[in-house]
Amino acid sequence: MEAGLLLLLSALLGTAAALSFYGDSISFMPLQKKSDGTFQVTFYHRQNSRGSCQTQSSFTCDSGVCNSFNSSSIQHGDQDNTGQGQWCQSEGYATAIISKNKTSFSLRGSGCCWVSNINGKRNWTTHAVLDLGTRSDSHTLNSCPVTTTVSYLRVPQNCFKRISLLTHDPDGDNVRCRFSSDASVPSNFTLNETLCMLTSTGQVDIGTQIFEVILEDFPITNITLTYADGTSASREVSDPNLPSLCKVKVQFSVEILPPILSCEVGGMQPIFLSKTPSHGDVLHATVGQTFQFYAQAQAQHARINDFQINGPQNMSKLFKEGESGKAEVTVSWTPQQSDLYRFIPVCFTAETNKTQSEMRCIVVMVTQASIIQGKATVECSPNMMKVALDKASMPGLNENFLKLIDPSCSLTSNNTHIMGSMSFSTCGTKVEDKGDFIIFKNKINSFELPSEVITRRREVQIEFSCQFPKAITVSSYYSLHKSDYIFTESSFGTFGYTFEIFHDGNFTNKVDARAYPVEVQLLQKVFMGIEAKSELPNVKLYVESCKATPDDNPENSLSYDLIKNGCLKDETVKVHPSGQNSFNFEIQAFKFTGPLLNQVYITCSVILCEPDNPFSRCAQGCLENPSRRRRRGLGMETVDHYITQGPLQFVRSAVPNDANKDDSVMEKTDKGPVSPPPVSRDTESKSEEHWNTKQILNTNISTVVFACIFVGSVVFMGLIVFYFSKKRKEEDRNALIHSGWEQ
Repeated sequence: MEAGLLLLLSALLGTAAALSFYGDSISFMPLQKKSDGTFQVTFYHRQNSRGSCQTQSSFTCDSGVCNSFNSSSIQHGDQDNTGQGQWCQSEGYATAIISKNKTSFSLRGSGCCWVSNINGKRNWTTHAVLDLGTRSDSHTLNSCPVTTTVSYLRVPQNCFKRISLLTHDPDGDNVRCRFSSDASVPSNFTLNETLCMLTSTGQVDIGTQIFEVILEDFPITNITLTYADGTSASREVSDPNLPSLCKVKVQFSVEILPPILSCEVGGMQPIFLSKTPSHGDVLHATVGQTFQFYAQAQAQHARINDFQINGPQNMSKLFKEGESGKAEVTVSWTPQQSDLYRFIPVCFTAETNKTQSEMRCIVVMVTQASIIQGKATVECSPNMMKVALDKASMPGLNENFLKLIDPSCSLTSNNTHIMGSMSFSTCGTKVEDKGDFIIFKNKINSFELPSEVITRRREVQIEFSCQFPKAITVSSYYSLHKSDYIFTESSFGTFGYTFEIFHDGNFTNKVDARAYPVEVQLLQKVFMGIEAKSELPNVKLYVESCKATPDDNPENSLSYDLIKNGCLKDETVKVHPSGQNSFNFEIQAFKFTGPLLNQVYITCSVILCEPDNPFSRCAQGCLENPSRRRRRGLGMETVDHYITQGPLQFVRSAVPNDANKDDSVMEKTDKGPVSPPPVSRDTESKSEEHWNTKQILNTNISTVVFACIFVGSVVFMGLIVFYFSKKRKEEDRNALIHSGWEQ
């Protein structure tokens, strides 16, 4: 194809009036390398508009890169049902054949015109850049991130908080976002490049704001890219200056509306309920079968009149209005053979006359009938969940290639079921706030061995969850007080650990969960205990490491080792005698240096072993040189599991340290932290009574003395006044007598 060849996607998005462009997005099918060495690139272009949809867009390809280009007919998607033409979304796709021996491919598009906006933008441009190298980690061509937005985003001026963009990468790469270098950034807005989240830094202006964002993907491990011309390039995680594997531009507009009376979510602004998929969820669809998902929202002080959906061609929706301000929508779509292996972004909002809900986006992955859903039974309890998969619903499944989100937790099985157990803080379980419910979610996936070049195993995707209404308190058993940890491993079955803080060295009276965070003073003794609970009758607990961090992230770069490789690293750590299933120890309380670092979490790595086995990790003890550790034997010990407890909250002493001789852990009261007294309650009562009596007596004596002095002073002053008064009268009398004599 000649340089600058104009590729017209005729009738791309319907007929339209000028000044109606709201934004667009590009998503790519997985790249294909053909037998003749050329590459086939298929991309989908979605365009959002006001009123009717735009008629055409133009795309250009770099000189000597594209050999051919074929575009599809354009179809309209979701549109405003109020008759006001507030939004319209359409999608078309095109396929380009790229010359062989090329290392990258660039696609550029442009059109007219942006909806009237306060940024002064008129013409729009978009582009994408793809690396054509074969990855060393997957032995395939790179896949680009997929994203989109709803057609019409709007939010009252006083209610703008954040907009989270969809950033799904099929290869599992890290995706970062940045504002396009050739676009102006609206004032008082900032973009979190890691989370791809748009937030405000001040009051935003009323009117339509334009945003142009670049999504880039970077591998999470070091890889090598091999090209058709025989060259290669490396991508190292430690080098932040290396180029990304793909760049995709997404454009969208946000209309800032006048303020409303209340920004309470669920009041005038709709809130999504538990039936709704979470932002970033990946759902699966099968070629030739109808795919559906549901969304439900509620607005108690406004009427939800529609759901805005940005999805693929031929998608349909069924809106249903309910009671108490609730409404729901059923979205249906049937993938065709041409959609196979496509990752499809779908975004949606709930609409009222004056505002809309947050935007949520999901990804629909299209496969052949090879993804097994299976039948799963989930048992939920206040601090853990159990899942059991019916083997009969998954014929031909190889249970040895299944894993949970955290692969360190494995599954067990019997003749009929595959089973797993986990607490809400282990095995990769995710916590989600779904408006009226708190949900704990995990997933069973199939996996492949790194050494495998081909596989004939079918892919498994089985999600399971437990949900609790917000009317009950669930924070005590998953947030602040992390005590119970449940795991499953094939050789050890279901087992768990409790990690507690105790009041004293007897390790019998644990600190109540309601007392967390536990308040302590510097140098105070803190008593902690770990206990293992296993289905097996005879196991041994081994604590390989314990470290402190200022938050509950054990990977925090700011940390302090208490125990490492089985060796005591802090001189105040004292291990107390305990049974083979428990580990009791004490430390002297400390804090991290810094005015704001007043909390400490303790994370320990624990292992269960077969007792009396000389080849297990438990038998090796302290290893100053970690390379001496033997390779873990199957069935001999579990993998390392990390358990966390805390926080310890540091408070200043109310009395000098020399006067405070009690070392036990402090409890919180309604009046603040108090330290348990070192005397009995009877002695304390008598002492207090004696002190009060003495105080009263001392007070009365002082009062009597003061009163006597006061009365004496008054009497003395009275005598003085009486004396001088008498003397004055005497002088007056003598003067009168003397005067009479003179007359």
